[in-house]
Amino acid sequence: MNFLEQITEDIKSAMKARDTKSLEAVRGIKKELLEAQTKGGQHELQDDEIMKILQKMVKQRQDSAALYKEQNRMDLAEEELSQAEVISRYLPKALSVDEIEAALKEIIAQVGASSPKDMGKVMGVATKQFAGRADGKMVSDTVKRLLAQ
Repeated sequence: MNFLEQITEDIKSAMKARDTKSLEAVRGIKKELLEAQTKGGQHELQDDEIMKILQKMVKQRQDSAALYKEQNRMDLAEEELSQAEVISRYLPKALSVDEIEAALKEIIAQVGASSPKDMGKVMGVATKQFAGRADGKMVSDTVKRLLAQ
């Protein structure tokens, strides 16, 4: 069963359970995936493409929730956060800060990086290795800190 088929089954399950919050979020996932699939011709989405789309969706909802909180619209913020939580269920388990730091130290040794000038080399390898499992900004900040030492 591919990912789109799984999403379709989850839509059916949410409809049967009358779970409107999950249903709305899962329908949003399906919409985004179908749009990505048909953009530039019909092609099967790869796992890394799906993870990027899901990460983008979670980040959009978190950003929207932050804006709603600033405007004292807690009802809308809670809606966005609940959708982000549902979408996050489809992402792989995120790495902890310690796991990321340990992996980055290995990558730095592997590429022979020694100064902040080598950040591009490290980030190139790190973004591929952490795809879907770590926040890019946090990885970038950690690389800067490790290379500055």
